[in-house]
Amino acid sequence: MNTPMLILIAGPYASGTGGDPALMARNLERLEQAAWPVFAAGHVPMIGEWVALPVLRSAGASGPTDPLAADVMYPTAARLLAHCDAVLRLPGESKGADQDVAIARERGIPVYFALEEIPGHVAAA
Repeated sequence: MNTPMLILIAGPYASGTGGDPALMARNLERLEQAAWPVFAAGHVPMIGEWVALPVLRSAGASGPTDPLAADVMYPTAARLLAHCDAVLRLPGESKGADQDVAIARERGIPVYFALEEIPGHVAAA
């Protein structure tokens, strides 16, 4: 087993939702569905919203559509990428996820576009 990587799971969260909380929740659930396969491959999954949303709440913001979100959501992912070893980019339009990929590439961090590309991935039985 290689050293476990901290892998940022990036994909649509607010994109295409028009600020609809139910659609954003569905997108977060989709991101979270990749967490178990990343973990099962021997790594630590990370999703930026897991950090950014509590930061927003503690700052008194009303949620991800609050004006303060612009100062928290993307910057959180950028800060996380200083600690991540790889990015898993899930399909779908997302300015934030595209930024995550660009930052990862600038820093020489591997970017995977499918779970099967992640070292240690085991296909579901």
